Amino acid sequence: MQNIGSTILRVVLGIIFAVHGFQKFQGGISYTADFFDSIGIPGFMAYIVAIIELVGGIALILGLATRIFGALLTITMIVAIFTAKLSIGFIGADGLAGYELDLALGAIALYFTLAGASSLSLDAQLFGKE
Repeated sequence: MQNIGSTILRVVLGIIFAVHGFQKFQGGISYTADFFDSIGIPGFMAYIVAIIELVGGIALILGLATRIFGALLTITMIVAIFTAKLSIGFIGADGLAGYELDLALGAIALYFTLAGASSLSLDAQLFGKE
């Protein structure tokens, strides 16, 4: 059962990140780049974050390079919290989202960084590891 639960969690996390990455491109990456510039992050980083979220999300769905993408997504969430969300608070204020979702997504991504994928993954099938 733990194997199934871990797989479900990994796939759902992958879907969330893939959709967020896709949305950054779909909605116009320039808007994300402008937002990054407004909070002191170079705008070109928007492309890197969107690619990490999109490709990393797809990789998590498949269970491919799970530890690597788990680490990249964990770092992405930590940076998001400290650069864009921390001053708003845990729950948020004035209609702005807090960092509770970023913290949860980062913690789940960290789990996969440390634990890897389950046997129900491409990592296990291709490389014989979980």
